[in-house]
Amino acid sequence: MAQKPALICLKVSALMTFLLFFQTGSAQYNFGELDSKLQSHQKELSSNVVTLIYKGDKVIYQKEMGDFKANTVAPIASCSKWLTAALVMQFVDEGKLSLDDKVSKYLPIFNPYGKGFITIRQCLSHTTGIAGEKPGLMSIIKLSRYNSLEEEVNDFASKHELQVQPGIEFRYSAIGLNIAGRVLEVIAKKPFDRIMQEKLFRPLNMRNTTFASEKAVNPSGGAKSTANDYMNFLVMLLNKGMFNGKRLLSEQSVELMQQPVTNLSMIKYAPAVAEGFNYALGEWVQEADASGKATCVASPGLFGTWPLIDTKRGYAAIVFVKTLLNEQKKDIYMDLKGSIDEVLNR
Repeated sequence: MAQKPALICLKVSALMTFLLFFQTGSAQYNFGELDSKLQSHQKELSSNVVTLIYKGDKVIYQKEMGDFKANTVAPIASCSKWLTAALVMQFVDEGKLSLDDKVSKYLPIFNPYGKGFITIRQCLSHTTGIAGEKPGLMSIIKLSRYNSLEEEVNDFASKHELQVQPGIEFRYSAIGLNIAGRVLEVIAKKPFDRIMQEKLFRPLNMRNTTFASEKAVNPSGGAKSTANDYMNFLVMLLNKGMFNGKRLLSEQSVELMQQPVTNLSMIKYAPAVAEGFNYALGEWVQEADASGKATCVASPGLFGTWPLIDTKRGYAAIVFVKTLLNEQKKDIYMDLKGSIDEVLNR
């Protein structure tokens, strides 16, 4: 009879040991400070906020606030640029395009207006030299008058002045990435949104992400997505082009995308959310090491979503909201990242 209680005690001890191990594993990261900061800034971040952090091979933090969920679809504004730059690099990997190709090779309309020597690289780095609208609600309204990406880009070629020689000055706008998007349409002989679905969104299981529009598609700022979907994209870049065992981008292309193209003296216009950052290809260099190599890249959007990859600490994160950012909000995001870094540095 004495053996039975002993056996029960042994089983209970084993169970407790297992539960203790599980609890320890779950409590590996203590994001209490991040929780507190998100709650204190919730109203400023539009009340509806989703925050995800990915490290290793899983999401290690998820917080949903207000009516937003990780699968809620919303416009992501300039976060779209990162997606478009990655799509361009897929064409580069396939040998269908070179970053040093002149856009006039695919869009001859640029030749008669003295813009034929602008390169794809300059399009991805906002150094085309073409005058454009500063990003904002007014620029979005103006872009909506076009019925096709072709019509819009033809206007860039024929009706926008060349302010400075390409490659000399940086001015953030919708021009460069939209020109690059139109080049992809010519090469693939398909609409931009369809190319994106086939080559990037479907392989990344981004089922709720689209560039589709009733008017002209906008490669620079027209995507709608979810926190979950965009995190898949970030994971692919964090894993140097791999996603679920499939290579979508070469390691070289991922490195090129993260390599700074500008220096601060070149930057003549940057939105307040990115002031003080240099630019690479479709993404901002948020942090760099002593040699200038990017260690954290990001692509904040006008409506408030802020995705980033920190290669130094090995994580990806996204704060997904729907509001307009301003200079003060940038400070909030930097503060949130500081809390994340403090936990992951331990």
